[in-house]
Amino acid sequence: MSIIFSKELVELFAKKDTVKVLATTDAKGMPHVVVKESLQLNESNQLIYFELLESSQTNKNMVHSIWFNRPVAVALIGTGGESYQIKGKPVKSIVSGLLFRDYYVKIREQLGDVDLAAVWVIEPVEVIDQRFNIRSREEEIRHPYFKHLDRLAK
Repeated sequence: MSIIFSKELVELFAKKDTVKVLATTDAKGMPHVVVKESLQLNESNQLIYFELLESSQTNKNMVHSIWFNRPVAVALIGTGGESYQIKGKPVKSIVSGLLFRDYYVKIREQLGDVDLAAVWVIEPVEVIDQRFNIRSREEEIRHPYFKHLDRLAK
């Protein structure tokens, strides 16, 4: 089942000042979390991530994730307090061909004289609105008795 992103989330991805963070794990399960401004959405509601360094820890972890069906997570933080977590699975690494060339031209126009090691395609499986007011309301519904006693005495 394909995830459909809200208009707000699509707009958040498109904003230049949105902080985009990618979390992966290595073969031993150690987390690796990095800011990756190149994260974006494609027309199929998949996340696209441009890896510029062939030997980066993130690239190694992405290879491990695709080989062993391990999830990754993306966090988006907007300047207006927006905060989302997207969990997904890497499904493809594009390293050649016409689509790769198009992305390569695009990234060089944006960043100048850089390499492009891979274009990763991540299939989203879950979107979580991480804003405090949303999360606290959800938690209160799920766990109505998880309150400090002083809050119940009111």
